[in-house]
Amino acid sequence: MIDVLQETEMNKYTVVYTDPTWALGKDGQVDPSLATIEREVFGKDVELRFGWAQNGRYCKTGSRYLSVLSGAHGLVISRCPINGEVLAAAGGQLKVVCRQGVGYDNLAPDLLRTHGIMGFNIPDYCIDEVASHTLALLLALERGLLAQHLTLSRGQFDVYAGGMPRRLQECTAGILGFGRIGRAVSARLRVFYTSVMACDPNVSGELMIAYGVEKVRFEDLLRRADAILLHCTLNETTLGIMDAVAFANMKRTPFIVNTARGALVDARALFEALEHHQVAGAGIDVFSPEDPNEDEWYARLVHHPRALVSSHRAYLSSQAELSQRRRAAEGILRVLTTGLPPPSGLLT
Repeated sequence: MIDVLQETEMNKYTVVYTDPTWALGKDGQVDPSLATIEREVFGKDVELRFGWAQNGRYCKTGSRYLSVLSGAHGLVISRCPINGEVLAAAGGQLKVVCRQGVGYDNLAPDLLRTHGIMGFNIPDYCIDEVASHTLALLLALERGLLAQHLTLSRGQFDVYAGGMPRRLQECTAGILGFGRIGRAVSARLRVFYTSVMACDPNVSGELMIAYGVEKVRFEDLLRRADAILLHCTLNETTLGIMDAVAFANMKRTPFIVNTARGALVDARALFEALEHHQVAGAGIDVFSPEDPNEDEWYARLVHHPRALVSSHRAYLSSQAELSQRRRAAEGILRVLTTGLPPPSGLLT
């Protein structure tokens, strides 16, 4: 049976949360009682309904998934994609879709616009968290902390385990994508690196100068950067942008950190770049598919001795999660009750 949070017959609207991680109980099943913030925001006007999960994993395709969408006035998605099948399953009364996160590649704004459905994300709820996580991965790579920990914890004292670190004040960091998170990361990078540059065709050089950052072309960033950090959106232009050609054109042995989207990187190309010492190390928080163990090359990559990985949690803090949940619910309710868009994050 589909897990459904039932309200009274006075409900005016139905809102479906397809795959919220915060709604999973300790047993890996959906626990509707965890929707405390959502109940507070929606009150009795909204029936809350949740997708089906088992062992901590949501069903994101197939008839069981689609059936829970029926009759929804609003959808709140996390990793589930919006497509024609989803919109058809929801029905013609669907008014608004919220991507409960920063990105919008799975929100399909053009498709929503075609159907007259409002769509929005939460673009700024976790800037501090992602910027901090990015620097944590990068500095751990730079100082060889993973190799140090593993060697010492296994009984061997070796000051050189993890290789010889370099002096960061003689290095240049490069950022691909200079949006909210890229700018926050740049401020942190300037504390450690002698210079910071960025590539983003949608941001002016004057704005970058205001952050103490040099605007460069993608080719120049690859050629000059000692550390490359990915913070661009995923679209047709950036899909697989870090491929074998990009790795071949890099400055010798930079560090790579990706806390943006897994599909920005060709996993096989990155693995081979690590193997051939084109890349000194990789810090990865995001994968494609979501679970790297489901992909041949990412599954190999997570075990590479010069890779440092985390389970798509760069965004995570208790404050960020609470803010994200409240803003998603308030935005959905605003659209349903007033027809007005949410204060920020509107895409359609």
